[in-house]
Amino acid sequence: MNEQTPRDPSRRTVLRTTAGAAGAGLGFGALGGHPAHAAPGPAAAASPAGTAAAPKRRAATMAGVPFERRSTVRVGIIGLGNRGSSMIGHFLSLPGVRVVALCDPVREKAERAAAKVTAAGQPAPALYTKGEDDYENLCARADVDFVYVVTPWELHFPMARAAMLNGKHVGVECPVAMRLEELWDLVDLSEQTRRHCMQLENCCYGRNELRVLRMAHAGKFGELLHGAGAYNHDLRELLFSPTYYEGPWRRLWHTRLRGDLYPNHGFGPVANYMDVNRGDRVVSISSFGTPALGLAEYRAAHVPAGDPSWKESYIGADRTISMVRTAKGRVIRLEHDVSTPHPYSRINSLGGTRGVFEDYPARIYLEPDHKNHQWGDFAAYAAEFDHWLWKEHANPPGGHGGMDYIMIFRLMQCMRLGLVPDFDVYDAATWTAPVPLSHASLKADGAPQEIPDFTRGEWRKARSGMDSVKPA
Repeated sequence: MNEQTPRDPSRRTVLRTTAGAAGAGLGFGALGGHPAHAAPGPAAAASPAGTAAAPKRRAATMAGVPFERRSTVRVGIIGLGNRGSSMIGHFLSLPGVRVVALCDPVREKAERAAAKVTAAGQPAPALYTKGEDDYENLCARADVDFVYVVTPWELHFPMARAAMLNGKHVGVECPVAMRLEELWDLVDLSEQTRRHCMQLENCCYGRNELRVLRMAHAGKFGELLHGAGAYNHDLRELLFSPTYYEGPWRRLWHTRLRGDLYPNHGFGPVANYMDVNRGDRVVSISSFGTPALGLAEYRAAHVPAGDPSWKESYIGADRTISMVRTAKGRVIRLEHDVSTPHPYSRINSLGGTRGVFEDYPARIYLEPDHKNHQWGDFAAYAAEFDHWLWKEHANPPGGHGGMDYIMIFRLMQCMRLGLVPDFDVYDAATWTAPVPLSHASLKADGAPQEIPDFTRGEWRKARSGMDSVKPA
């Protein structure tokens, strides 16, 4: 087993700077407001997108860097609420994976998760429940290879940072960070520590998404032109639930940011179709938003007077629509709406010179397969184009249609076999960049905001990603 402990900075520096970063992450009112790091305003946006110099690279790229091969992957999980408690079973179901440490400030949650570990026949995990900063002690353990971060969004950056500085690979739930400078910090840390920092975007592993990916790479859509992705999900009841989330943290983001709070589910799959960071890159984003009315209207109808939420003023646009341009001239439309009535949809669309796919419901129109302007049967392409992961795991367990299990299976497989991960810190930063940049664009009346080249030029090199080959 390969164990690495970074030689610099020291453990004491790790704790001091990570704690400071956690505090800085709470400065929501200043988000995007630091001149040295902020997205460009209207004047700067008038210059060609993609021209701003990236910060100088201080270490080699992590693009194409494999994991160290190991017989057993030892996992530490930070956050055991709804998502964390539902995902632990996937780690426990896989051979060669041990859950060795758990962290949550609510001890009862950690104990319930620990009971799942022992019920699966593994030794009792170490518990870290002594306050908000005990995750630092989990990250410092010598017997952890991978840290899984499943916490409120403002904690993602300091926790991912602490994991890498302690020599751990880290996977983070969406979004990976909330500020542009934090995204650059994660890129630099991944390169300097030689640890992977990954956005664990489960939607990239959906059966439809992986089929479309393989069809796109096979040329079925011709030259790719446009795509669309979204997170349109009516969360009003959950956002105001006193028990679903641990406190009002997610709702409070609607009092702080106007833009797209959760772009990754829609953006990640479409970026994969277009080989973003692997032959193309996104260069700018222009965002527009509706008035913020939905949450206040729901509160008036369903929340009793005197509830603490009545002190909140919501500024987040009920629906945000963003247009993203790529270096090759392609266009990606992103949408976000969790505040109004709407059937669940990630849109998940891809179009090219030979046809188009649209999801929710899945339908396809390709030349010469289809004619007379009538949608075709997407299922007809399953036998030829389903990804090997879905052929090997036809009925995967767990939520979200099985994509959660597929994601964890593949990640642990890559770590055990010493393979290059399907996505890396550059993807994490790119897929999350619309969070601060859509907010900046809305503040600037839709003016384009430059999306940094987090790869520092590596995007020009074609390389593999989600369209993987089954390991021997």
